[in-house]
Amino acid sequence: MNPTIKKIALAITTVLATNNVLAESFTLTSKDIAHGEFMSKNQEFQGFGCTGKNQSPQLSWSGAPEGTKAYALLVHDPDAPTGSGWWHWQVINIPANITSLKTGAGNNDQMPKGSQQISNDYGFKGFGGARPPNGHGAHRYQFTIHALSQKLELPADPSGALTGYMVKAHSLAERTIEALYKRD
Repeated sequence: MNPTIKKIALAITTVLATNNVLAESFTLTSKDIAHGEFMSKNQEFQGFGCTGKNQSPQLSWSGAPEGTKAYALLVHDPDAPTGSGWWHWQVINIPANITSLKTGAGNNDQMPKGSQQISNDYGFKGFGGARPPNGHGAHRYQFTIHALSQKLELPADPSGALTGYMVKAHSLAERTIEALYKRD
């Protein structure tokens, strides 16, 4: 192998390994939901035949990589029978000094100053709880926090797909809690 190419390959491998170590220290926890466990009625949507509390769960994160300028939170149900899943909550530009959201923060405009909630697939800005169709079995609800390399500049009312794309394009690290919910 050409010595210059070998040096470049080694440098890239070193950077990737360093970023993986940094990303491994990034954690996401919750007092209200747990990975692989069923959510309570508190996180069920209120409306369309559901009587839940539509309350966003408490979330905390730590160990973000160096260079984190902001955070984004994406909550998605990939099992929704739409062909593209369902966006339950998208928040961008959570300030870099914020490392938790209290229970219910996604409701009643309780988000940290500077953050921006995006319209969910229910059609409003904020947290929209679980609402799988009756008899459809358990759905997965992926609560993913992203450490961003920069604050995002998006149009006034971006689509969920555009928001997801821009978050992924600027994500330094991500962590997910995948909670479950079903209706009988």
